[in-house]
Amino acid sequence: MTDLLPVLTRIAAALDRLAPPPAAAPDLSAADAFLWEMPGRLRAVPEVSHVALDLLQGIDRQKSILLENTRRFADGLPANNALLWGARGMGKSSIVKAVHAHLNAERPGALALVEIHREDIPTLPTLLAFLRDSPRRFILFCDDLSFSTDDSHYKSLKAVLDGGIEGRPANVVFYATSNRRHLMPRDMIENERSTAINPSEAVEEKVSLSDRFGIWLGFHACDQDTFFAMLEGYAAAFGLDIPAEQLRAEAVEWSVTRGNRSGRVAWQYVQDLAGRLGKAL
Repeated sequence: MTDLLPVLTRIAAALDRLAPPPAAAPDLSAADAFLWEMPGRLRAVPEVSHVALDLLQGIDRQKSILLENTRRFADGLPANNALLWGARGMGKSSIVKAVHAHLNAERPGALALVEIHREDIPTLPTLLAFLRDSPRRFILFCDDLSFSTDDSHYKSLKAVLDGGIEGRPANVVFYATSNRRHLMPRDMIENERSTAINPSEAVEEKVSLSDRFGIWLGFHACDQDTFFAMLEGYAAAFGLDIPAEQLRAEAVEWSVTRGNRSGRVAWQYVQDLAGRLGKAL
């Protein structure tokens, strides 16, 4: 047995060398935005790609509600988690980044934005442990959050939003965007209804996740006047010199070829227009 000791010692030493070093404590003052990466690392994002809040057209009510909730949070007051749901391309993720940038311009360094990917939702407790004792306040942001039929990650998120026995940290709020109001496809909910012993309890268990968000903001397809207002706002802000009639005619053609009118489509047209005019955005 004693003959094996040197061998086992060498094996243990080799395994120690192969093991990744323990993650260093993140510097939460290094930036105003971070990306949560596995295994358990916060990567600083020097500059967040965002659109100015004033340029987001047709969603004034949503802007007002989210801005006020986030301002209270930045001031150290109670604030709600928020779910932004609805039509694609209508500014759900843009408004979160714009509100963060707007308030940090008012109060430099007051808020940090931390983006987490949907597949990393089960690691949220680890992330909250990093953030809990920081003097900063954090918006956790999950873009395009939804769950498929065989996905049980939603149970992890439910526990985190309720906070468990520790409670959600007072310096953290959770914002998510989704195309689905209840974050799950209808057939997933209907399947639970048809196969469960108690259908109403099964459905309640599935849809209760969205109830963990104190604020629901719906985003709906825009009409043509709102679409034109988006385009004219971008053109004025970036100094794109084009007659209004030509702008509208080209924008209508652009939207028809894509089968959709939305803020995203408006921005894509503006990028094309700026390129043709030789203007940097």
